[in-house]
This record gives sequence, structure tokens and C-alpha cells, in this order.
Amino acid sequence: MQHDAEVPVRVREVIAAAGVSQREFARRIVMDPSKLSRSLGGSRRFTAAELARIADEGGVDAGWLLGVGGAPGTGSGARSGAGTGAGLGAGPVSAAGRTGARAPGGAAPEGGRALQIVRETVRLIAERGFHAVRVQDIAAACATSTAAIHYHFPGRDDLLEAAVRWCMDEDTARRAVRIAEAADVADELRQLIELQIPRTEQQRAQWSVWLDLWAEAARSTAVGRLHADYYRQWRTTVADVIRRGVADGAFRLVDPQAAALRLTALIDGLAAQVLAGGPEAPGTRPDDMHEALVQYVDATLTAR
Repeated sequence: MQHDAEVPVRVREVIAAAGVSQREFARRIVMDPSKLSRSLGGSRRFTAAELARIADEGGVDAGWLLGVGGAPGTGSGARSGAGTGAGLGAGPVSAAGRTGARAPGGAAPEGGRALQIVRETVRLIAERGFHAVRVQDIAAACATSTAAIHYHFPGRDDLLEAAVRWCMDEDTARRAVRIAEAADVADELRQLIELQIPRTEQQRAQWSVWLDLWAEAARSTAVGRLHADYYRQWRTTVADVIRRGVADGAFRLVDPQAAALRLTALIDGLAAQVLAGGPEAPGTRPDDMHEALVQYVDATLTAR
């Protein structure tokens, strides 16, 4: 069983050894930062799958995290040690947690097994749609077993939530970089718009995932909450840029929240048309989307 007082302490040691912030560590193990915070504070128990991902990311033995093993250790012990966690936390322990699960040859993928699983899940969702992707397909793409997939993410819902969160984190990180590199507030808005144009294969794949997840969000409460949280953050980012642009005279005197809502809705609609029409379809090419957005900003926001 989990030694409740010891687990958060040892997880904190792993985070400290990683040399990153708590939020960044949560991103690496594809976990809601608020859940990690509550678990570290003792008001929530880590699930077995979360501990597996923490052990994988930290290169430690899962049994040591639980307080039932010896030294932290590395390598296969990080997986086989999780066998002591049957029935722990809020989530089930799969067969992989009892027998250990590694890719052929035992080589750890770049970024850890959990991130590899999530990245391949996102790629397959973009290609086929979530409901057409089987756990067996993800395991094949990762050159591992289905047991290894379930060890890190017990069910399909866990995988979907992790895929959504990874896309959110990646998008947020790219936005932060673009804003930091912008010359002024007007350029910040141009950079944010450019990020949303599905020009590259990666951008088109991410938009394909978002379109699939919109439909899923309408049917799933958990995904719906994530979707609402992401869009709240996205609109807040755009509204903040507009607010600062109004303050320094670059933009007209508008309601930043209302302007952000209209602009982000236009971005979504145009992107959906670009993906549906294909990259070379007249009127719905990425350049057409970009031009339409630039004209909209000029007509409704840019100060005269």
C-alpha cells in the first residue's frame, strides 16, 4: 500500500532532482498541475499510473516512491517495482504494473515512455480520428506492448485527456515564445495569428486533433472541462494583447474580452474551412485565411 506520508516527500525529491518547476514537471508527466499540487500537499492520492509516469520521468524505482523499496534505483526496476502498487491510489494497476513492461531491447525513448505514448496518440488521432485509434495501434507505433500503454494510462479516457493536455501545453509554450520575440504589441497579435494558420504538417495535424476533440468535448464532461479551460486561457491571452494595444494606442478603444471572443471564433471557423478544403483549394488556402484575419484586425482593431 502507499505510505501516504512518504510518497509526496519522495515525489518532491524527484522533482527537485529534475531541476525544473513543479508546473514543468507536471507537463512532462502529462498531469494536471493542480492535481500534482494537491497530491504533493496530501489532499489527494497519486494514482498508480501517475506514480508510474513519475518513476519513468525521474528514472527511479516505483517501489521506492511508494516507500516499500530500497534505494531509488533506475532501469527496469522503475517498472517492475510498480508491482507493489496493486490497488493503490485512485486508478487501477494493469498487468504491466505487476510484471513490468519495456520496449524491445529495453531502450528508453526520448522524453520518457509516457511522452512517447502521448505524442504517438496525438499523431494517430490526427490521422484517423480518436475513435478509430486502438490501444494496439498506439502500442505498435511505440514499439511496445498494450500492457505498457495501460501501465502509464489505464484507459482510453486517460489517453484522450493526456493527448488534449499535451496539445494544450505545446500550444501554450509556442505562444509564449512568439510573444516574447515580438517587436511590439501589434506584432504580438500578428505572431499569435500566424501560429494558428495551418501551413505546416505539424500545424495541420494539431488542428485535426482539435477538430476531433471539439466533437468529443460535446459528449465528454472531462474533455469538455479541459476544452473550456484551454479556450479560457487562449482567449485571455488574446484579450491581454488587445488590452495592452488599446492602452498604448495601437488598437482602437474596444472591449478586449469581446474582441478576443470574435477574433478567436473567426480563427476557428477559417481553420476548419482550410482543413476541409485542403491546402491548395481556392479561397480556403492558408494564405487566404491569413489575409482574411489581417483584414479583420485592420478593419476592427488597428487604430487609425
